[in-house]
Amino acid sequence: MSNKDKETSKRQVRKEQIRRKEQSSRLLGIGLISIGALVFAFLIIWPNFKPISGITTIEPNARPQAEANHMGDPDAPIKIVEFSDYQCPFCERFYKNTEPLLVEAYITTGKVYFTYRSTGNWVSDNIRGGKTESEDAAKAAYCAGDQNMYWEMHDMIFANVLGEDVDSFTDRRLSDIANKTGLDMTLFNECYSSNKYDDQVFQDGKEALEAGVTGTPSFIMTYTVNGEEKTALIEGAQPFEVFQKQIDAALAEMGQ
Repeated sequence: MSNKDKETSKRQVRKEQIRRKEQSSRLLGIGLISIGALVFAFLIIWPNFKPISGITTIEPNARPQAEANHMGDPDAPIKIVEFSDYQCPFCERFYKNTEPLLVEAYITTGKVYFTYRSTGNWVSDNIRGGKTESEDAAKAAYCAGDQNMYWEMHDMIFANVLGEDVDSFTDRRLSDIANKTGLDMTLFNECYSSNKYDDQVFQDGKEALEAGVTGTPSFIMTYTVNGEEKTALIEGAQPFEVFQKQIDAALAEMGQ
């Protein structure tokens, strides 16, 4: 073999080595891209298939003259609006310990008309951002209200809080809670997926801020004396005695 032929052979060998190296690099790149795509797809799909933490089923509290997120006589002399948050432990404490006593003493007797409004995870300037678990829970409760089961869903949501922003109220978990509450799931899913109550939940937070609410739970009590509307703000998960004092004082001021 001549020197020229040997040189040509070496060049061919080098070209083949370069070709194989480039091919290996391309295959490695394709493999890494494929693995990345699979990981990304897993992260997107997994939340829809991972097991749901067990749902606790409870017997809901009795609510007189319940309608949507209200209870009691609409013509009652005193109106109380609670601004709450389904992930707030103090709100849960009020619901469990104080609210039943208010129902027995003042709501059942026609003295107080009570409304629950969930502020979600509202912020100081009340700018709409990404959805939060609290907001989704509030929308789910409003959807249950379309089936006259607002308060049943309200109680079931509070019974199934796992902690703050730890997937207590994912879409799938809220759907399971709704199912265990006894809702018509076709109607519930249509309502929830349509974002029917987005504006209502936003408005709840906006009006809480306008009323001077800075934390949950907070309660706005209104009543009228000689044609003048009066307002009182009760802040925090106060014991029944605090509400009793405020309500009795208002009733006395109205001559009742």
